[in-house]
Amino acid sequence: MYKVMLVDDDYPVLELLSEAIDWERLGLTLEGAYENGLEALAAADREMPDILITDIGMPKMDGLELVQRLKERKPGLRVAILSCHSEFHYAQRAMKMQVQDYLVKDTLDPNDLEQVLVRFSASLDEERKLDLERHKLRHLVDRSREAMKEKWIRNAIQQPLLQAKAWNEELASFGLPVEGRAVLPTIGTIDDSLQAQQRFMSDDILRFAVTNVIEEIIAESGAEAVLFPYSEKEWMILHSFRPTLTVNGFDEARKLIERIRQSLGRSLKLSMSFVIGEMCRAPEQTKFGLTNLLTETGQRFYMERGEIASFARFEPTEGDLFAYYDEASERFRESIAKRDPAEVKAKVGEWIEFLRKAKYAPETVKDWMLKLLLDIRLKHQSLHSFRSSKSAESLHKDIAEIGSLRELGNWLTEHLLAAMTAAENSRVRTQRKEVLDAYQYVSLHLDRRIGLDDIAEHLHLNPSYFSRLFKKETGETFIEYVIRTKMERAKELLDQTAQPVAKICELLGYDNQSYFIKLFKGYTGVTPIDYRNRGA
Repeated sequence: MYKVMLVDDDYPVLELLSEAIDWERLGLTLEGAYENGLEALAAADREMPDILITDIGMPKMDGLELVQRLKERKPGLRVAILSCHSEFHYAQRAMKMQVQDYLVKDTLDPNDLEQVLVRFSASLDEERKLDLERHKLRHLVDRSREAMKEKWIRNAIQQPLLQAKAWNEELASFGLPVEGRAVLPTIGTIDDSLQAQQRFMSDDILRFAVTNVIEEIIAESGAEAVLFPYSEKEWMILHSFRPTLTVNGFDEARKLIERIRQSLGRSLKLSMSFVIGEMCRAPEQTKFGLTNLLTETGQRFYMERGEIASFARFEPTEGDLFAYYDEASERFRESIAKRDPAEVKAKVGEWIEFLRKAKYAPETVKDWMLKLLLDIRLKHQSLHSFRSSKSAESLHKDIAEIGSLRELGNWLTEHLLAAMTAAENSRVRTQRKEVLDAYQYVSLHLDRRIGLDDIAEHLHLNPSYFSRLFKKETGETFIEYVIRTKMERAKELLDQTAQPVAKICELLGYDNQSYFIKLFKGYTGVTPIDYRNRGA
């Protein structure tokens, strides 16, 4: 609905128009009625109208000044002048401000104003439709351009360089002059990429958001640089510099990258690490530099979160990491057995620091950690009754996507703590198949309303019998278990995603947000908003 503002110092006129017009039938909302321009201007600061109906002669601020002030803020504002004045010079001044209609109050019929409002609504609809079409076209052009840039950078790295001149012309078409200049390539990598993908819900949204922020910073800086998306977590930036003794290309590139890094942190709450390549004087050198940045994953694997580094060839240690396997496996199992999260985190920290100093090949480290986790899950006797939500194949896929040692440490910590929780729960949980099946049913249907009758029907049991069985075997009622499980999932969603509370409520099968907030506060002691703010 479009918002309408009425302004007139003649209160009976305001009352008449407010009551005589069927605003809802016209698809309009009367945002407010005000007796002078200054009061209306203050209200517009809080809620800008789409349509303004105003008198001219009013105390404190007249209608023409009000129109001018609001038009400066919203050029597309629709305005109708409603006045006792019929002199030509008032109409002339109004038309200069692109006022769409001029009505004489003395002879005004509310139906006349209603027809004006209908015309205004139709023109706003048409304008909105045109804006949408323009936005779609711009979006298609932008997406097409981004696709062309991604295709170009991939071909530049993967295909042989046949014509240097064509290469330069293609870069110039993207806005990067390179003829007679030096080019400095840089690669940026999203830190904690798995969490970032979960937060943004899709790779496309993540890529779109990051690309927009980086391109905006490049445009604002005035730097001669172009961004090339390469993958869901990797972006290439090519900087172009004129050979000069007064400009240090590396310093200029680092300043730009630091601005990008800070902006991504502020606007998207994302961290990105960067490696600045070597200065290139010819297309062949640029191609070689891009290839080195992309394929040299060892340096990036051992970088800190948000670090900006110069390219350096990675030389992995030749020692045998698996010689430490039994020791690490035993220590991790001991830390889980102690049921102390701080102990688990400390042990992971010790081994991550060991790996950082040793600098084994990243793939070797990943294989070592995956084998450790799978063996711990298999051998820890107290986990035999625990049905893991992660298969070996799923874990292997996760670990393949991880790009840094620090992120790998977080991943291992998360799964070891889950194993510890499972070990703790298994001490009080049952071996009864009915209860284990109930656990599994709840985990697969967290998005639904789950009651005792639902689970009893699923298990083909009498509700009263199952209720007594569950309480006897677990020490808590089935409903208490469902609430506890859903509240733990709510905490995860609040911690790891930007989903609003209303959406989380819906995802957990609650149709009453107030009830969900009450349950959450009863479980955690704070509201969902307070919990998220405290975590942030």
